Amino acid sequence: MATVSPAERLLDLVIALRNARAPMTRAQIRAQVNGYHDAENDIAFERMFERDKVALKELGIPLLTITDATHGDEFGYRIDVSDYDLPPIELSPEEIGVLGVAAQVWDGADLASPARRGLTKLLAVAPPGTIRPAAQSLRLPTPDEQFDTLLAAVGERRLATFSYRAAHSGATEVRRVEPWRLLVSDGAWYLHGYDLGRDGERQFRLSRIVGAVRVDEPGTGEQHPAGPAPENQRTQAEAILLVRPDRATALRLRAVSVEPGARPGYDRVVLAPGDLGDLASLVAGLADAVVVLDPPELADAVRTRLRAVAALDGADA
Repeated sequence: MATVSPAERLLDLVIALRNARAPMTRAQIRAQVNGYHDAENDIAFERMFERDKVALKELGIPLLTITDATHGDEFGYRIDVSDYDLPPIELSPEEIGVLGVAAQVWDGADLASPARRGLTKLLAVAPPGTIRPAAQSLRLPTPDEQFDTLLAAVGERRLATFSYRAAHSGATEVRRVEPWRLLVSDGAWYLHGYDLGRDGERQFRLSRIVGAVRVDEPGTGEQHPAGPAPENQRTQAEAILLVRPDRATALRLRAVSVEPGARPGYDRVVLAPGDLGDLASLVAGLADAVVVLDPPELADAVRTRLRAVAALDGADA
């Protein structure tokens, strides 16, 4: 049986306590909540459960301990529904579609299963006609194995140390980095941060990290303030594109307007001003289905990327 991650176990504990008709005893929690079967013995279970109790309280989830009125011993546990329930939330089909796209970020990462489960429950009660994730796929790359560790390092401001293979030489060197953010560029995940050895901000492609990532204590990655995200040049006007029908879903998700059949064989798609590099990379990957009409700087950036790919193909031939 596969080991359940701590995050998934915690989510299952919340669901079980939230839906239990009566307080759950420790024995019931161990038997019924997915993840506690990984405990080798009673002591291991107690440690896991105590950690999860602390985690729930830190998240602001009102876990109540029910004690025996006579002896004061712990009898069971429940979540106070009156403090935990949120007001009804009504989401439009478009908003649910955006949440579906966002859930794809966790594919292959620690929260992949909870994200899929939450999205499935959301779609189960969604109104008819809601955009389905399968039809509106953002095609985000699957996170690399170092993703979870680096994401935690960013959030907790921990210095990260790892071996990194240079793209130009293939040489591997140890890099010590203050991690700022994780981002996607040209179909791959990158770490953006401050390289202490190079004394400057750098980007590191996660697929070139060799072996495990080591992290220091929380609060160690605060020596240099985070700089702006790379490639932050923005288009000054709306992007006007011609897009083949039923293609380029990622672009349609960003659209301000879509005019089906505006030209023979094409829809007219308009996008709001945004990050030039990000949009150019996206359009270049869909070049067989998209024509850039405006602005000129976007068309130039797309052509630059396509020429670079062509040059690489020629070099490999």
